[in-house]
Amino acid sequence: MSEEPAAGEGPIRIVLADDHAVVRSGLRLLLEAEPAFEVVAEAGDVDSARRYVRGHHPRVLVLDLNMPGESTLDAIPGLRAELPDTEIVVLTMQEEPAFARQALAAGAAGYVLKEAADAELVEAVRRAAIGETYLNPALGARIAREPPPGPPDDLSEREVDVLRLIALGHTNTEIASQLYLSVRTVETHRAHIQQKLRASSRADLVRYALQRGLVSAES
Repeated sequence: MSEEPAAGEGPIRIVLADDHAVVRSGLRLLLEAEPAFEVVAEAGDVDSARRYVRGHHPRVLVLDLNMPGESTLDAIPGLRAELPDTEIVVLTMQEEPAFARQALAAGAAGYVLKEAADAELVEAVRRAAIGETYLNPALGARIAREPPPGPPDDLSEREVDVLRLIALGHTNTEIASQLYLSVRTVETHRAHIQQKLRASSRADLVRYALQRGLVSAES
């Protein structure tokens, strides 16, 4: 059922990003049939999407996962960091749980399959606009059944322990205390982890841990 904007509030402003004009046209009709929604711009690639988000400050960006130019997944963290008030709903044909995990770990608030867009996109946008998460139910069930892939074989069990605590925000001193190690040993483990994962920052390690299911977004 459609919901009107709350009293004193404007409509939920949306930017649509998909590289197919016909798809964008259909999505626009679907979304603007809702009185609470307003599509303020359409983009055909990641660069245009970023520009329109900067210019229009929408509440929600509906973002196709496969577009020309920069990787959509790689763009999500930067968009969220630069404009944290804009939530991102990914729209895609990718049904593999790994893609959904990566998108949500990168900062997306929703993951909708194109084949189910007519039934789910409105709900995903509505939830994203109030800070909630939406995941295609069938895909969510698959994710629940299929455990995330573990870390690569060249990460030791102790390195996994250190990585998990790093991702949870602990300092080297705190990690040393919890694992009964010296701070120097923790620093050595951390250097090895970064080398093995080709990670140059804590943000890279956190993203990896989320994608691999070593920590949850709610931790």
